[in-house]
Amino acid sequence: MRILSGVQSSGRLHLGNYYGALRQFIELQHEGEALYFIANLHALTTVRDAALARELTRETAVAYLALGLDPKKAVLFRQSDIPEVLDLYWVLGTVVPMSNLERAHSYKDKLARGVAADFGLFAYPVLMAADILLYGADVVPVGRDQVQHVEFARDWATKFNVTYVKGYEPADPTGAGGHPPGVLKLPRFRLRDETAVVPGIDGQKMSKSYGNAIDLFADDKETKKRIMGIKTDSTPVEAPKPPEGPLYDLLKVMAPPAEWPAIEAEWRAGGKGYGDFKKRLLDLFHATFDDARKRRSELLADPGEVDRVLDAGAKRARELAAPIAKSVRRAVGLG
Repeated sequence: MRILSGVQSSGRLHLGNYYGALRQFIELQHEGEALYFIANLHALTTVRDAALARELTRETAVAYLALGLDPKKAVLFRQSDIPEVLDLYWVLGTVVPMSNLERAHSYKDKLARGVAADFGLFAYPVLMAADILLYGADVVPVGRDQVQHVEFARDWATKFNVTYVKGYEPADPTGAGGHPPGVLKLPRFRLRDETAVVPGIDGQKMSKSYGNAIDLFADDKETKKRIMGIKTDSTPVEAPKPPEGPLYDLLKVMAPPAEWPAIEAEWRAGGKGYGDFKKRLLDLFHATFDDARKRRSELLADPGEVDRVLDAGAKRARELAAPIAKSVRRAVGLG
């Protein structure tokens, strides 16, 4: 089983990135051949400073490694180190219906929040599909808001195969039933329902662009400030607390399963204020991430090791991409 996913290098990584994606990546590296990329081409839609782009790309690589990604088990690489992905991006785009892009959830959401409607934002799902299809991925672990992009990748791979593979049958995509197999494999998504959407300190989905995130690697003072600033209601200390809201949801996400029943019982019983529960969340944060925070400091002090990991990852990723890229070029008449 080949597993593939990535994280944009458009800002500091936060709890939503970890529980919605990165934790899953770390677990999946033990289940099959895992490829994880730093989506620095995607990040160009929002990061317009070259020095910052380079810094955030390295920060993201360091975070992957600090959180437990093992380069002996998983392939870690920069998206921009694989030129074949831009070839496939264009070729795939020639069969993508405009109507698909116009109804993309992420595109409509960003427009609603006032983000400029440039080509990069509009065509974002096509580049994401190229990322997925170029390596013949079987499984793509994603958050709930990214499921549509994997479905688009499947639809466009099918359309490409129907267009360019004579005799291709969508009901028999691998050719097991006797039809010619497709050039592009149809991936499937894997979603963690319980943590697919992690709330920010204001109750919206945690996001760098919303300014409501709790960063994984901020200093202790900033981390405490963000957690103590989580939005709560006016329920009195002595009263039971309603089982909802960002503080409740974050406690549920972060608490070990064995500890959650006791925390929830205290929450529902009353007698403790929200400040007490915020302190509990802060303790859980440090218990979960302090080892990774220390490892990050060590990696930042050894940039050569990070470069070696990324260079080796790019080499392996290109080896996997090469036969698919060659087949695509041959199918469309470019090679």
